Amino acid sequence: MSRVSIQSKLLVMLLMTSILSAAVVGAIGYQSGRSSLRASVFDRLTEIRQSQSRSLQNGLQDLKNSLVVYSRGSTATMAISAFTAGFDQLATAPVDPARQRALAEYYQKRFARDEFAQTGADVDVEALLPTSGAAAYLQSLYTVPFGAYDKPTADWNGAIDNDDARDGSAWSAANAQFNDFFREIVTRFQFEDALLLDTRGNVVYSAYKGVDLGTNVLTGPYKGSKLGDAFQEALDSNEVDYVGLTDFGDYQPATEPTAWFVSPVGPQGRVDGVLALQFPISKINQLMTFDGKWEQAGMGVTGETFIVGSDDLMRSNSRLFIEDDELYEKDAVEAGTPPDVAQNAIRQHGTTLVQPVATEATKLAQQGRRGTLIADDYLGHETLQAYAPADIPGLRWAVVAKIDTSEAFAPVSAFTRRLVLSTVAIILVVCIAAMLLARLFVRPIRRLESGAQQISSGDYGTTLPVVSRDEFGDLTVAFNDMSRNLAIKEDLLNEQRRENDRIMLSLMPEQVVARYREGEETISQDHQDVTVIFADIVGLDELSASLTSAESLAILNKLVRQFDAAAEGLGIERVRSLRNGYLASCGLNVPRIDNVRRTVDFAVEMNRIVDRFNAEGRHTLRLRAGIDTGRVSSGLVGRSSVAYDMWGAAVDLAYQVQSGSPQPGVYVTAGVYDAMRDTREFTPAGEVTVGDEPQPIWRLKERQP
Repeated sequence: MSRVSIQSKLLVMLLMTSILSAAVVGAIGYQSGRSSLRASVFDRLTEIRQSQSRSLQNGLQDLKNSLVVYSRGSTATMAISAFTAGFDQLATAPVDPARQRALAEYYQKRFARDEFAQTGADVDVEALLPTSGAAAYLQSLYTVPFGAYDKPTADWNGAIDNDDARDGSAWSAANAQFNDFFREIVTRFQFEDALLLDTRGNVVYSAYKGVDLGTNVLTGPYKGSKLGDAFQEALDSNEVDYVGLTDFGDYQPATEPTAWFVSPVGPQGRVDGVLALQFPISKINQLMTFDGKWEQAGMGVTGETFIVGSDDLMRSNSRLFIEDDELYEKDAVEAGTPPDVAQNAIRQHGTTLVQPVATEATKLAQQGRRGTLIADDYLGHETLQAYAPADIPGLRWAVVAKIDTSEAFAPVSAFTRRLVLSTVAIILVVCIAAMLLARLFVRPIRRLESGAQQISSGDYGTTLPVVSRDEFGDLTVAFNDMSRNLAIKEDLLNEQRRENDRIMLSLMPEQVVARYREGEETISQDHQDVTVIFADIVGLDELSASLTSAESLAILNKLVRQFDAAAEGLGIERVRSLRNGYLASCGLNVPRIDNVRRTVDFAVEMNRIVDRFNAEGRHTLRLRAGIDTGRVSSGLVGRSSVAYDMWGAAVDLAYQVQSGSPQPGVYVTAGVYDAMRDTREFTPAGEVTVGDEPQPIWRLKERQP
């Protein structure tokens, strides 16, 4: 880009700005539209799911309430007594050989054939043939003659209308009396069948007169069905208004998955039997598939609702299966459904109790949770899903409403296309405008460029002609003002540099300043023969307590300035000053062979300064100082706010000598004492502990006149 002209850069800038603006607006619009649309779709799915759940709950509750009315009525009570008595009388009724053969032929040619077509498995006819006399008698008279009719599409003038076989038996008489009553229940509520069972589990009556007529649900050939457990629970319920509802399951006499409504029958306080109504899956499918009118129900082209049981198997049919079973098989297998399971669904003409739906939505719903999510469904399609438990007592069903994201977000795709076309059009217009504007903008910029080159060469008197009153004219005026002020600011900068040098030299030695300016971050140096004095002013805190902060600062500045003057005269280098302390050295940056003498003299002079201050203001300040000589280190400490400091054994010992002495005065270590005892008079002042070893210290006895 450094070789690209300003005109080209301006053109690129305008283009990038327009593209970025369009992209940002488009992204915001896209995200907002997508979020709103997704929320709308989720709300619609949730509403449909709730509507389906309510319809399912209300429908089942209505059936339960109706069943209570029928099972507790006198008609059902008289019917169970009559059919039970008639059934018991047929226990030893003979069945002539012709009817026996017709019964066996019916099982072999009709029932076995239908079962094979539905399940793909051969039926053991011998195990299913009735063994009791009553069952064989009734099936030979009522089941075989009307077996040419299929239950789901039966002509209602068929088996269910057979009121009397005219055999003169008590059972046929009861059938002629009560069949219309149970026929009305079956036809009005569209049940698959209505059964009456005595307390022993015998099916003493069937509205359809199917192969389960006369069998025993506890010991007979169909004892493994859910009807047997439901029958036993009804007997053990001890509730007047008990109605049991089973989940859907395979029931061999039925041609599709079946659920059961069961209720005790008998007078108040006694159970004479159980009324069982066979609930077909077709009614659930009709509800969950909107009777095939998905689009009118607001489910679009790919939406559907379905029920999943606690075994993760469907309790209703898949929409795709109903619309295109071959495509269903393909998608289901690709999504992970075993091929034999998909084939079984096609063979049974439905996905109930066949298609597994172990998705995240069903798992959450079975945990009692409600919500929405975006995830792959049982067909491997990415879908928006609304899930919730069905809230039906005794059934752990999950209700799921879903729709493919491709259909739900189709308006977003259309919006995106329009946005892209609009952006391209905007970019073309901006390109043309940018080319024209760039040329106009470049002219004053080139003049400014030329003037800037002159100033960069040091010609601060350069001025440019003002040829317009727009921003470029204002910029030219500002440029001229800048060129006039640069000389003034250059002088000010030079003066500031000199002031900075003075301040830095007052804070640190010159050689340290030079290294700091060169960019060194870690600056330190070792010194072998340096004398260190650490002094503080005793009584300054008490004096400051009675003064204002300004008065206290004035006193401290007066003393420190006199200390600095004395230090400068004796060749002492101040390292730092504290509020009531003063750290200095001799021989640190300027080697001196008499650094010990100079330091002791400086301590004496500090004493004189304090005495003069006391005499002037009638104060009682005293000086307490510690002096040691030896090896020290110095350097800059800190990063954002650097400070010149000194440290080492000599500094530590000087501080300990000063702080460890209870009385004011000048205290020295053994090294200082040895160097000055011939010229100064000292008195022993005890000792201080350095590490684990005691060190003797001396106190300067006399003061230099």
